[in-house]
Amino acid sequence: MTHTVIAVGRDAPFKEIVELMKQWKVSALPVLEGEGRVIGVVSEADLLPKEEFRDDDPTRYDVLRRLSDLAKAGAVTAGELMSSPAITVHPDATLAEAARIMAHRRVKRLPVVDAINLLQGVVSRSDLLKVFLRPDEEIAEEIRRTVLAHLTSAAGVRVSVSDGVVTLSGHLRDTALVPVLARAVRAVEGVVDTRMDLAGPEGT
Repeated sequence: MTHTVIAVGRDAPFKEIVELMKQWKVSALPVLEGEGRVIGVVSEADLLPKEEFRDDDPTRYDVLRRLSDLAKAGAVTAGELMSSPAITVHPDATLAEAARIMAHRRVKRLPVVDAINLLQGVVSRSDLLKVFLRPDEEIAEEIRRTVLAHLTSAAGVRVSVSDGVVTLSGHLRDTALVPVLARAVRAVEGVVDTRMDLAGPEGT
């Protein structure tokens, strides 16, 4: 995550929000209250209704369906514009969990908050993708240390990584563990795909 976070208070005006987004090249800003408690997020999507409804007669729209957008078109502060409660994630969440939240809730950035909702940082889509820049040998070493070393039946298994694709080869004493092994390897950060080229114990 990014620890240096640009945020705004509830009373931040519309123009200041737009200027901050442009200056820091971000698509959303956490809205804070008090000692840094996250109370919402204002995003580009929250700002667009003001432009969308600039020249149009709102009565031409399905008012009930677009009531929220119509309200935001007249909003002038972060507190009026923000989406609340904020969609957040805790510091101990895995990258996979953060990615699932972003995909399901269709957001590009997640404020990272502690147990009392104080802002700790922000994780973005680009932060999640950085994990795939890990060197292949670093990924292989982690798999050896955190996966294979804990499975006595995997003593004859070799690991190789090319462009993030992991290949496990050799002999596995208990082939029923292949799905478990594959799942554990996929959980290692930076793994793009897994390939299993495993046989049973030698001589069988």
